[in-house]
Amino acid sequence: MLTNMDKLSKEDRHQLMSRIRSVDTAPEMAVRRLLHRLGYRYVLHDKRLPGTPDLVFPSRRKVIFVHGCFWHGHSCGRGFKPKTNADFWASKIFDNRKRDAKNLRELRRLGWSVLNIWECATVPGRSVILEARLVRFLES
Repeated sequence: MLTNMDKLSKEDRHQLMSRIRSVDTAPEMAVRRLLHRLGYRYVLHDKRLPGTPDLVFPSRRKVIFVHGCFWHGHSCGRGFKPKTNADFWASKIFDNRKRDAKNLRELRRLGWSVLNIWECATVPGRSVILEARLVRFLES
C-alpha cells in the first residue's frame, strides 16, 4: 500500500496521509479484540499517563502501546523509508522514536510495566504468538 507513495501526486499523497488514524487503528483493534476475547478488560488511551498508552490495565500497573511499523521506525518490511522527502521522514521517525523512549522511561519511573506491540505482529497467522506474548506480559 504505502510502497507506491512515490508515484502519487502531492495532492493525492496529502489526501491519503490525512486519513491515517492515530487511535482505533486496525492493529490496535486486533489487539483489543484478542485481549477482550481472553477476558481482559482495559482502559483506552489514558491521557493522564505519559504517551497516552493505547491500553491501560490500572490494577496490574501495565500498559500496552500498539506501534505502527512505519511511524515508529520498525526494522521490518513495513517500516520502510520513503524515497521522496527523505530528510523530513527520517527526522519525523527519529523524533517519534525519541518521544517513545522518553515516554517509556517516564512510565517505568512511575512504576508501570510497558509492552510495545508492533503492527507486523498483528497480521493474520501470528495471533497464537501474539496471544502468548500478551498473556505472558499481563500475568507476569
